[in-house]
Amino acid sequence: MALPCQASRQMCCNRASSRARTVQGRTGRVVVRTAAPAKAPVPAAAPGPAAAPVPAPQPAPAPEPAPAAAPEPAPAPEPAPEPAPAPEPAPGPVPAPGPAAAAAPAPTSAPIPGPVPAKASTDLANLQFINPMWSQPKTEAEFKGILAKLVEAGKLPAKLQAGWVDFYNNYRAAVESSGVPDAELLATKVQCSIADCVLNQFVDPYTFPSAHKRLLEPYNYFNFGQRYVGTLIDFKNSVLGHADRWTKIQEQLVAGENVVLLANHQTEADPGVFAHMLAASHPSLATDVIYVAGDRVVTDALCKPFSMGRNLFCVHSKKHLEDEPELKASKMETNRKTLVAMQRAFNAGGSLVWIAPSGGRDRPMDDVWSPDPFDATAVELMRNLINRAKQPGHLYPMAMFSYPVMPPPKTVDKALGERRLTAWSGVGISVCEELDWQSVVKGIDDKEAAQAALAEAAWKSVVAEYAQLDAAIKQPEKRAEMPQFSQPFLAAQQAS
Repeated sequence: MALPCQASRQMCCNRASSRARTVQGRTGRVVVRTAAPAKAPVPAAAPGPAAAPVPAPQPAPAPEPAPAAAPEPAPAPEPAPEPAPAPEPAPGPVPAPGPAAAAAPAPTSAPIPGPVPAKASTDLANLQFINPMWSQPKTEAEFKGILAKLVEAGKLPAKLQAGWVDFYNNYRAAVESSGVPDAELLATKVQCSIADCVLNQFVDPYTFPSAHKRLLEPYNYFNFGQRYVGTLIDFKNSVLGHADRWTKIQEQLVAGENVVLLANHQTEADPGVFAHMLAASHPSLATDVIYVAGDRVVTDALCKPFSMGRNLFCVHSKKHLEDEPELKASKMETNRKTLVAMQRAFNAGGSLVWIAPSGGRDRPMDDVWSPDPFDATAVELMRNLINRAKQPGHLYPMAMFSYPVMPPPKTVDKALGERRLTAWSGVGISVCEELDWQSVVKGIDDKEAAQAALAEAAWKSVVAEYAQLDAAIKQPEKRAEMPQFSQPFLAAQQAS
């Protein structure tokens, strides 16, 4: 929420690795405060009965490698970073949005180590804040009033303020459409938590290492992303596809084997969607998945807090290696380190990795959404990595439906700071049968032809599964005739 996003052909993230600065940053000790418990709004309508992953965080949220000459991994479901607000920040250093929080004790309530249950998305009792200023607003007017005061004080660019107001407005409309009580309070508190984390990146920026572990304390970035994404999900019209296959994947991981998900990618919220769909039935998949994440989700301050809550392999995309020629060598070196980290993880075994071989988010063709074609070098890279590993490995194509909650721009732009539009909608994920890559390439002597055949086979599996997923989400009357789709999260909501 993860971040995940754009990265096919991506090779690694920010240079020097850095420890989480939520404990000690350049501005001194950062204090995390937990908001006083508030009455938790409850969804207006009770979720339907349950029918019969990933991280988030883990959302994802979101979702990384070889030198320039080597084939590069595709982007991860952006890790998604998890979604982020508002248009691009002003160029150059952005003034601090306000004084850093004064020293104070750690959160009064311990961060929740596991995935946030779906119902907890509307629970404000465990909200955390870095700057206590953001814990105060309860209404739209109070939230926008703080933005205005920061602009007046020269601590926030007016352009960013305008973008954030737009983000707040469409997000509040999405939350209200869900029918949740106290929608204004919920929308305001979630927006405050996003503003708090995002603006803190201008004060005390976090640098992602090649292999990033999700940050859970003193600030729980995983739960932060899950709460935001969860408020946009219509769980009653969301589905998990092929729970039995997810169970098989879980068993393979427990046995020390590796699994790579070759997925289409639709929004910055994908990691959060993945984790919400799997949290009730396969919680370890929801939290332990590692996303291959590209430049945007680890460099854009609006995305970074969501990415900080996900496990990531960070890569620099081939598309962005030349953006700053003086940094090309260091980016390639970082990609090399990421490749080493990935191979080390696969050698150890038990790793679940999500990569989006298309190289970015899907875009509609004549207003029809379908997975974008996979890049052959990205698929081959993952096949080669797991094939060389000391532990057995498996390739699984996976379909993701999430575009309505945070539709991407219609065009692909290099500039950071895109407009964030949101909506309340059903979502879903569905895993295909394991890809028998040896059978796919059997009899194909030409190396490039074999790689193209493998990528096409994986992509066609995702396209076919996506069509079924689309129907199950959009046509509830047909869902009863599709036993491969279930809703385990609804039973978890009713039990909580």
